[in-house]
Amino acid sequence: MNAKQRQKIFTNLQVHNPNPTIELDYTTPFELLIATILSAQATDKGVNKATPNLFKVANTAQTVLNLGEDKLKIYIKTIGLYNTKAKNIIKACELLVEKHNGEVPNSRLELEALPGVGRKTANVILNTIFGEATVAVDTHIFRVANRTGLAPGKNVLQVEKLLLKNIPKKYLLKAHHWLVLHGRYTCIARKPRCQSCVIVDECEYTDKNLD
Repeated sequence: MNAKQRQKIFTNLQVHNPNPTIELDYTTPFELLIATILSAQATDKGVNKATPNLFKVANTAQTVLNLGEDKLKIYIKTIGLYNTKAKNIIKACELLVEKHNGEVPNSRLELEALPGVGRKTANVILNTIFGEATVAVDTHIFRVANRTGLAPGKNVLQVEKLLLKNIPKKYLLKAHHWLVLHGRYTCIARKPRCQSCVIVDECEYTDKNLD
């Protein structure tokens, strides 16, 4: 895929969705951090069903600690891997209180030091909260990047590095959200909706579903 094709892809995505945003519900950086930790191997929809009740009673690091692990589990038990996630969230909140005055840090190193926070989650926070031009490669973005030819790679880190290199700089800040939404609703895993795809003309996928 050449630079002209990449430019056209993001021009079209911007025209059809000028202000893309994350689909996790949150009102503070801390709430997004917790929601993103919970979203690992779970759907945003499922997380959004659980977090409103949780955030009503605990939406800061200290109030989550006050709630405690057992009560936290009650609020998130509908989410996959909730036992492990509850433990990680409690440990993460302990570190936030001890080292960051309860605030979400704005550096990758400090974010990834929090239990339950890997590179993808850190990138979500850095991009969505702190406006860093980075891309959190999830299953949707990995699929879109490889299928379209935008940034083919064998693992998420390869894809991330290629995306940062290949995406025109003017689109990089919003690219994460465009690609996630495109993979979630159009370039789906089975039977991609090529007939309604706004970037189909630039896509290098050889088995397009245009019927």
